[in-house]
Amino acid sequence: MRKPGRSVLLAELDESAQWGSAEHLLARASDALELSNYLFIKANSEDSADLPIPEPIPRPGMPAPELQPHDEHFADGAELAGFFSRMNSL
Repeated sequence: MRKPGRSVLLAELDESAQWGSAEHLLARASDALELSNYLFIKANSEDSADLPIPEPIPRPGMPAPELQPHDEHFADGAELAGFFSRMNSL
């Protein structure tokens, strides 16, 4: 805690002050990179059905995010064509 701009008292009172903006940005970048790797593997691998979704890095002072189960329903060709035609007419 000998870095300028950091307060031991503030860090004890507010857990989110334990990290600076650089640490929060690095955690965000790491989460985004892990998610993009997950999506790339999911899209380009045939046996990725049991690949777990990466957990975000826990941040101090923030509750752990709860992942909601989602229904894996993929659009068929007609739904995609309808979506793009609606987007094209905007």
